[in-house]
Order: sequence, then C-alpha cells, then structure tokens
Amino acid sequence: MPFDLGATARLTAECRDPGGTLTTASSVTVTVTLPDGTTATPSASVSGTGLYRVDYPTAQAGRHVIRWVFTGPADAHTDSFDVREAAPPGILSLADAKTYLRLTTSAEDDELRSWIESITAGIEGLCGPVVVRTVTERVNVRRASSFALRSIPVIGLVTVSSLHTGGTGYLPADLDLDPGTGIVRRLDGGMLTGPVVVSYTAGRRVVPAAITSAARIILRHLWQTKQGPQRPQLGTGDFDVNEPVQGFGYAIPNRALQLMEPHRLPPGVG
Repeated sequence: MPFDLGATARLTAECRDPGGTLTTASSVTVTVTLPDGTTATPSASVSGTGLYRVDYPTAQAGRHVIRWVFTGPADAHTDSFDVREAAPPGILSLADAKTYLRLTTSAEDDELRSWIESITAGIEGLCGPVVVRTVTERVNVRRASSFALRSIPVIGLVTVSSLHTGGTGYLPADLDLDPGTGIVRRLDGGMLTGPVVVSYTAGRRVVPAAITSAARIILRHLWQTKQGPQRPQLGTGDFDVNEPVQGFGYAIPNRALQLMEPHRLPPGVG
C-alpha cells in the first residue's frame, strides 16, 4: 500500500547465501532513488539473522526504487514503494466509506483508501474533475476568438501567460470563462494569440449527491471482490453490469451509471 507523504516507510529485505540460507552480511548498502531522480543512502539495521530494515522518512510523492546490495555473502535485492501526494483526490472520505461498508476497525483503512482513489479516478474519467484541483495546461491558440480548456467543469482562471518570452499574456479579469464548457474568450471581443500556459481551478466546489451516491455504490461493488472470486453479474439488477464501460471494464454497475448520467461529459470531451 502507498505511504502517506511525510510518513516513515519501514522497508525490509533479506540476505541469503548461495544456498538460500538467511545469513547476516558483512556489509550492506541501501540506495533509494526518489521520483525526481535524486538518491538517498539510508542506514540499514539488522533485525535478525539475514533480516534487514530501513526506516525511511518520505519527502516526495511518487514511485521510489530501493536497492539493497550485500557483501559477504554477495546478494542483492531491488524493490519499489509508492508515496501518496499530500492531498490525494477522493470523492468519499474514509469515514464515509467505512460507515457505508459498516467497518468498525482500522485494519483495512489503507486498502480502503486505495479503493477510494481508484473510484475517484473512474468517476472523474466519465464526469470530469470532481475534486477541486489546480490544473496547468498549454494551449496552442493562434489568433483565434476563443480556446477551450480540457478539464471541465472549470471554477476559475488563475493565470494566462505566454509560453514564449515577450509573448502576449492575459489577465483573468479581462477574459470570459464558460465554466461548463471551459471556453475562454476576451471580454473586449478581440482575438487571442498564443501559445499560452493556462493555470486554472477545475472541479466542483459542491459535489452533487448523485456522484457521491454513485461512488458509494461502486465501492460496495468492488469491495465484494474481497469475499472471494466472483464473476461479473449480467442482468438488470441495481448492482449488475450489463456491459463494460470503455476504459473501466466491469467496475461500474448499472445503478451508479444511471446516477452519474446527468453529470457525464459529452462524447469526445475530456
């Protein structure tokens, strides 16, 4: 499971001799490659014969690669671990999800949080951004009356600056934004020139109840896979799946799709 940004990741490895027996090495070197390509070399401690541990305080979000190299005997081990961003998007809170699933302990919290992030990505793939975030996008506008942003709905523009030094930028106060379509125009009716780099806020400040309810239904549908192998149910029931959704297979049942229908993006948008 991913670690939270700023949390200490406990990482473990084993050293074995050529015969496969756990053996305490004469030396060990640990190298962690961070998402930005830099490296760290934390010290490892011995927790038992041939057993090693590193407590690594995380400082960057993303995929990390850890490389263990042992000598005396010669052995090596490479693994990876993920660190969540500081504010990962989630349509449901952990408390809301646990209440809906009637979970009363924290034993499955990490797995549940991963499901929430996955469900959020699935819903946003169909409905556009739901969780509020800042998006930075390059727009290759060349003397046009308008341009369209890709992530809709849009809450507001932050900056619109030229990609090139000395090029034309625009103040958000001088531009008209259609939140539903993401279309941007000049208030004075003039032409826009670019390319420009647009920073804007996308998402929904108030999440529609239908989207929240759909997220709960999808969570229930996916959580049932923990009860054992099940084949997708085809039929007309609320939790059935009549056909796969493009890009999401059988992850989204009928009732959730119906609730999301008023909020889904038009074909070809997003």
